[in-house]
Amino acid sequence: MTVTEDFDFEAAVKAALNEALRERGHVNVLIAGRTGVGKSTLINSVFQGSFATTGQGRPVTQNTREIKKEGVPLSIFDTRGLEMADFSETLGALKSFVSERSKSPDSNQHVHVAWICIAEDFRRVEPAEEELVKMLVDRNIPVIVVITKARSDKGFRATILEILPEVTNAVRVRAIQEELDDDIVLPPKGLHELVELTMQVVPEGRKRAFTAAQKVDIELKKTQSHTIVAGSAISAAGTAAVPIPFSDAIVIVPIQIGMLAGISATFGLPVDKSFLSTLVGSILAGAGGTLAGRSIVSGLLKMIPGAGSVAGGAIAATTAAALTTAIGETYIAVLVMLFVSKDGEPPTSDEVAEAFKSKYLQLATSR
Repeated sequence: MTVTEDFDFEAAVKAALNEALRERGHVNVLIAGRTGVGKSTLINSVFQGSFATTGQGRPVTQNTREIKKEGVPLSIFDTRGLEMADFSETLGALKSFVSERSKSPDSNQHVHVAWICIAEDFRRVEPAEEELVKMLVDRNIPVIVVITKARSDKGFRATILEILPEVTNAVRVRAIQEELDDDIVLPPKGLHELVELTMQVVPEGRKRAFTAAQKVDIELKKTQSHTIVAGSAISAAGTAAVPIPFSDAIVIVPIQIGMLAGISATFGLPVDKSFLSTLVGSILAGAGGTLAGRSIVSGLLKMIPGAGSVAGGAIAATTAAALTTAIGETYIAVLVMLFVSKDGEPPTSDEVAEAFKSKYLQLATSR
């Protein structure tokens, strides 16, 4: 296929967005617990953007509401009322809700994992919690007990696992730092373990969505993004298996746009046209400020030692793969830096674009 100097940027961005969103998917987490166990604090500590506070809530049963937030591939089903005398009514409604969703042919409707929250101070497992766990496990939903407000175990975790042997595991969590008398400070605890345990049991097709939504483990986002880069490099190499004319090298750019969209989705950034256009525009500006194929590739090739001299010649598979890898790994490094500086919260599109452009120019001019 011959590629002209004209490049349909809009079409490339649209295709990249659709693929990134399809690959990322959506994950549904049911979180249940008695009043006062700290569910909202837990949700806000694990997921991006103060999810429990800023998300849009709607009732799905009398005591369960679905919390969603635009741009975040996550639904939280927040169940309350387990301490009520008539909890059987709450449980019955929840059973119908879960069963209906489990029967749906659309797996996006399923409950993919459940967190049952029990405060360590309570020191007991209520009949409602036992019945809820059994109901969920009977429907093949993995259950993790989250022991909230963890300060002193005194064998409580072992007791929970004895009473609830069906659960995947139980993890002691302190969602936020606590300051006690006598200048005693208790740091957050157990959040990484909770994320790790959840990743082990959430269905394979939901792992990327959970990775994107959580803010605790940035290394998890990084690891999954490396996989995207490796796959994109292989695709770019395949495109250039027969060396392609330099002027036609624009054919690898859609692969790279798709890679950037996939990495963005994995980090939980807003995967929309505005964001991706801003991001790609930051590279194009460094490559000469035009969408012409020759100028894009000429600028990008500066990132690869010795590759800048191929103008007028051809680009081989190794060069296409190296170029794609350099762009992807640079983007990952920039995102890790930004996310760490913001305690796991996503940076703005302008912050990402500016940092990426700066890093790209730094690499290009150093060659």
